Amino acid sequence: MSRVALVTAKIVDEDIDLQPLLDAVRAEGIDVKSRCWDDDAVDWAGLDLAVLRSTWDYVDRYDEFLEWIDATAKVVTLLNPLDVLRWNMDKHYLRSLTDDHGIAVIPTQFFEPGTSASELEPMDGDIVVKPVRGASSVDALRHASIDDARRHLATLLDQGRAVMVQSYVSAIETYGETGMVYFAGELSHAFGKGPILTKAGASPVDGLYAPEAISPREPTVEQRDLADRVVHACAKDLLYARIDLVPSDDGQPVVSEVELTEPSFFVDHAPGAAARFAKAVAAKMST
Repeated sequence: MSRVALVTAKIVDEDIDLQPLLDAVRAEGIDVKSRCWDDDAVDWAGLDLAVLRSTWDYVDRYDEFLEWIDATAKVVTLLNPLDVLRWNMDKHYLRSLTDDHGIAVIPTQFFEPGTSASELEPMDGDIVVKPVRGASSVDALRHASIDDARRHLATLLDQGRAVMVQSYVSAIETYGETGMVYFAGELSHAFGKGPILTKAGASPVDGLYAPEAISPREPTVEQRDLADRVVHACAKDLLYARIDLVPSDDGQPVVSEVELTEPSFFVDHAPGAAARFAKAVAAKMST
């Protein structure tokens, strides 16, 4: 029998997808268990497949996690693959989507360590400042003034971190974000996600991730087209991908994030989604 691990962290109780996915993969006749990425007792080489599921504590242990994925990928098939993980864990990929593929993303300025926060120019509306390497809005803040944004930017730069700055997308307040979940390159389901940065100056996160208001959503033709283009560009052969979209000022969708590392799928909001994931895992086992 094939042996698979859904790789998580020591916060497994907070991964609402984990048990439904385990149950669905077992229904495919696969021996599957959840395993923490930093558990030294795990014999990764004894597995047929290791699937990243909810390794959400890696943000504060970035270098250690990189060493782990490098080592693990040498002894077992790691999904998503190593090169994809390295690309996706650094949000400079947003620039790549636009420059290399012409895909519309939230307009983003990148600031590298050693640059000055004074270079940030005033912007229309509120300003979102967040680290390039991060997860679930950890250390992200929405600012109502350029001075507050520059102070936050300076703090992150002084920590030696690359930073991204965006204008706050006001339509998130009424429409929210749309998450598009793909398994094996095919759309499984979509969901709506309420705003996280609901107030300027207030942190949304007390822990490893921010709580989110989730609801099922039927994507528009424009959303489906854009998400399909993203998947074709960078995720068509991957076990899973989640493309997050927001409405721009003209109402057209733009990409806010591409999650190829450890995204939540919210399968409880999409009947059949866990089974579709499991079938994609089984298909990977046979290739």
